[in-house]
Amino acid sequence: MMSPLDRKLLRDLWRMKGQAIAIASVIATGVMLLVMMSGVVTSLSETRRAYYERNRLAHVFAPVKRAPLHVIRDLADLPGVTAAEGRVTGSALISLPSLELPLRATAVSLPDLGEPRLNAIHLTDGRQISHDKPDEIILLNSFARAHNLTPGDALSATMNGAKRTFRIVGLAQSPEYLYSVAPGEMISDDSRFGVIWMSQTALSAAYDMQGAFNEALLSLGPRTSLQEILDRVDMVLDPYGGLGAYGLKDQTSNRFISEEIVGMEGSSRVVPPIFLAVAAFLLNIVISRMVQSEREQIGLIKAFGYTNWEVGLHYFKFVLVIAIGGAVAGCLSGIALGRGMMSLYLTYYKFPILVFELDPASFVTAFLISILAASAGGLFVLRSVFALTPAVAMRPPAPDDYSRTGRFGALFESLLDQPSRMVLRRITRQPGRMLGALVGIACGMALSVSMISLLAGFDKTMNLTFSVMDRSDVTVTFTHALGQKAVHELQSLPGVLQVEPERSVSALLRNGLRSYRGSIEGLTDAPHLKRAIAKDLSPIALGDQGIVLSKALAKTLDITPGEMLTVEILEGRRPILKIPVANFAESLLGSPAYMRIDALNKVLKEPLRISTAYLRIDSNQADQIFKALKDRPNVAGVSLKSDARAALQKMMNTGAGSMRFVMVAIAAIITFGIVYNAARIAYAERLRDLASLRVMGFTRSEAAFVLLGELAVITLAALPLGSLMGYYLNYSIAEGFSTDLYQIPTIFSPASYGTAALAVLIAAFLSGWLVKRDIDRADLVSALKIRE
Repeated sequence: MMSPLDRKLLRDLWRMKGQAIAIASVIATGVMLLVMMSGVVTSLSETRRAYYERNRLAHVFAPVKRAPLHVIRDLADLPGVTAAEGRVTGSALISLPSLELPLRATAVSLPDLGEPRLNAIHLTDGRQISHDKPDEIILLNSFARAHNLTPGDALSATMNGAKRTFRIVGLAQSPEYLYSVAPGEMISDDSRFGVIWMSQTALSAAYDMQGAFNEALLSLGPRTSLQEILDRVDMVLDPYGGLGAYGLKDQTSNRFISEEIVGMEGSSRVVPPIFLAVAAFLLNIVISRMVQSEREQIGLIKAFGYTNWEVGLHYFKFVLVIAIGGAVAGCLSGIALGRGMMSLYLTYYKFPILVFELDPASFVTAFLISILAASAGGLFVLRSVFALTPAVAMRPPAPDDYSRTGRFGALFESLLDQPSRMVLRRITRQPGRMLGALVGIACGMALSVSMISLLAGFDKTMNLTFSVMDRSDVTVTFTHALGQKAVHELQSLPGVLQVEPERSVSALLRNGLRSYRGSIEGLTDAPHLKRAIAKDLSPIALGDQGIVLSKALAKTLDITPGEMLTVEILEGRRPILKIPVANFAESLLGSPAYMRIDALNKVLKEPLRISTAYLRIDSNQADQIFKALKDRPNVAGVSLKSDARAALQKMMNTGAGSMRFVMVAIAAIITFGIVYNAARIAYAERLRDLASLRVMGFTRSEAAFVLLGELAVITLAALPLGSLMGYYLNYSIAEGFSTDLYQIPTIFSPASYGTAALAVLIAAFLSGWLVKRDIDRADLVSALKIRE
C-alpha cells in the first residue's frame, strides 16, 4: 500500500512535470554522451583488437631499400620475435579511362603459395590470386566501390616507370588499411587512394626485387621490449639500407584510429560532467524553492508524527526520481546514438563489421554520477528541512528585510509605469534568487557559445589549411629525391604557372624521453605556395639554421624555442643531428616540422634535392598537365588540393566529425531547458501575486508583463556573463576534441556569440510564451487560496 508521502511525491511530480522533465533532460544529455562515447571507445578498441589478432597484424614494420630474403631468418632468430616475413611494397599510379588525373596507390606483395604469416587480408569479393598468373591482382574494396570496379574488370597502373594492365580477381579489406590514406597525406579519400595486392613473384619482377624484399614484418611475443627489438632490427638491416623500424603505434592507419579513440576518451571526460553540473545546479534551485513554498506542509507532516529523516527522504526521493529517470532516458538514447555513430565510423574506418558494444561500466558510472550530481544539488537544501520544527514551519516565514535596499527604484518612478517598477523592485529586493536564475541562463549561453565556436573552429581549420598554409593547386610527389632538373621540367609544362619545391625526409624527433616519428619538410627561402605561418597568419622566415615546429609537435615533445632538438634522420646516411628550435608555427592538421630546404639538404649532404613539388596551374590546361605527369616514371602521385579539401569537408560533415552537429543540437536543447526551468520557477513563486494583480484589475498582459519582464531583464543580464563563461569553456571543449593529428583552434568569433545570444533569446521567448499561456489559464480562486 502506498504511503501518504509517496502519494504526495507523485502529485508533486505531476504538478512540476515541466521542470522535472527539463532537469531530467539535462541529466539524460550528460548520461547519453557518456554512454555513447564509452560505447564507441569500447567498440572501436575491441573490434580493432579482434581484427588485428584474426588477421595477424604485425607488431613491427621495418622498411629497407633492398635486403636478400635470407635476412628474414636473422630477424626471426631475434629474442622475442615469434614470426617474421619479408614482402615487397611500392608506389603505383592507377589510370582510369574516366579520369585524367592519375590516382595514387600502394602495391603490396602476397606469398605465392598460401596465406601470409602476417598482415593477412580479408577477401570480400572474388577469389585469391594465382601465383602463375602475374597479371592478377586483388584491389582494396573501398577504392573499387568508389569507382564501380568489380572482379573481372581490367585496371591499368604504372609501377616503377612501366605501365601495365591487370585483371582484378578479388576485392579485399586489410587491418593495415583501416584508415586508407596515401603516404604523406592526412585526409582519407576512397576515390583517390587504392591498394593493389599481387603475388610475390610478379611484384618482385615489377620493382626489380627478385630474391629480395624491401619491408620486413615481425610479430612479437608477450613481455617483449619493443624498443630493444627495434634497435636490433635496425642493426640487422642497416647494411642493406634500413630506413628505421617502427612499432604498430606509429603505423599510419593504426595511428589515426588510436587518435580517434584517445580523442573520444578525452571528450567523455570533459563534456558529460558539464551537463551533470548544470543539472545539479538546477535541482538545487528547484528543491530550494519547493521547500520554501511548502513550509506549512512540512510543519503539518512533522506534527502528524513523521520524523526528520522521513520528511527529508521524501524530498530526496523527488531528486532521485528525476535523476534515475534522466539516467534511464540517457542510457537508452546513448545506445541509439552510439549505434548511429557506428555507421558513420564504418565510412572512414574499413572494418568488415562494426557493432556498437555496450560498456557495462558506463551504465554503472552513469547512474552513480547522475545520482551523485542530483544529490549534490539537493542535499544542501534538505538541511533546512531538518531545521524546521512544526511550530516554526506552520507559521508564515518572517517577511524579508528590505530596509537596507533604500529607494533604489525612486529614481525611476517618473520614468517607469507601475508594472515596470514592480519588476525592478522584485529584482533589487531578492538579489539572491535573481542571481541563481541569472547564472542558470548564463550556463545555457556558455554551452551554446562553446558549441557554436567549435563549428567555427572546424571552419577555421579548413580555411587556414587550404587557403593560407597551402596556396597551391596541385601537389606532385616523386618516387625518390630528385635533382633541380625536375623543377625545370615541371616549369616547362604548358599551363604550369609556378613551381615550388620541397624536400621531405622521415625523421625521429627526440627531446629527452619524449619522441615523435614524423618528417621534416624543407621549404624554400621565401615560399609562396606552401608556408609555415605564425599566430598572426604571417609567414615565418626559415633561417639558415634551426627548425620550426608546429605547436602541437612542440607540446608533444615538451620543448621551447632555443632548446636543442635531437633529430634522427631515417633516410640515406641516417645522421643524428642536434638542431636548435627556432620558432613555433600554427598547424591544424598533423604535426609538421620545417627547415630551409638548402639547410636540410646540407645536413643530409645531398645538395639540390627535392621530393615534392607544389604547382599553381592554369585550370583550362589541367587535363594536359595531368596527362603529362601520368606518363613520368619518377612521379609517385599527383593530388589536387580541391579534392583534399572536399574530402576533409565530407569527413567533417558526414563522418566522425559530424558529432559536433550533435553537440550543437544538444546545447540548443539544454539552453531551452535551462531558460524554461527558470521561467517555471518564477511562475510557481509568484502565482498568488499574479492572481492578486488580476483581481485588482490588471489585464492578462499587464500581469504577465510583471513576470516576463523579470525574465527578460535576467536573460539580457545573463548574456554577457554567459559569453565570458563560454569563452573559457571553449578552451576545454576544443582541447577534448583535439588530437596529435588534428587540432581544433579556440577562436573568438563575434558571429558565434551573436548566434548563441539569439538562441538564448529565442529560448526565452518560447519559455515566456508557454508560461504566459499558463498565466492566462490560471484559476484565480484556487491561486488566491494558497497561503504564504
